[in-house]
Amino acid sequence: MTTDPANGTLPLRDRLRADLPRAMKARDRDATKALRSALGAIDNAEAVDASDVQAGAIESSAVGLGTAERARRHLTESDIESIVRTEIAERLTAAKEYESLAGGADRAATLRAEAAALTAHLDS
Repeated sequence: MTTDPANGTLPLRDRLRADLPRAMKARDRDATKALRSALGAIDNAEAVDASDVQAGAIESSAVGLGTAERARRHLTESDIESIVRTEIAERLTAAKEYESLAGGADRAATLRAEAAALTAHLDS
């Protein structure tokens, strides 16, 4: 883990990863779920676009160790922060929707707790 020279803090992704085991040990289900989801969203955003890969016979496939490997996309700290903010917004929007449903208050509270767990990492 590297620190950001501008402010001496860990990058957001590293803070999220570091907090996941703590949330799990504390049995904080809301934080654990939110952290896993945010880290998954970040990983998915880094995935390579494989739309240019042609489907075909095995005989025409690349052969050898690492021949089919591609570099993942590089995300800036701003990109990662945007992804986490989107995760927060999605939870808060869903919480509003659940509040309008009969019996949805518990789910809305859970979503708000998940959003709060992620928001705490943006403020660090």
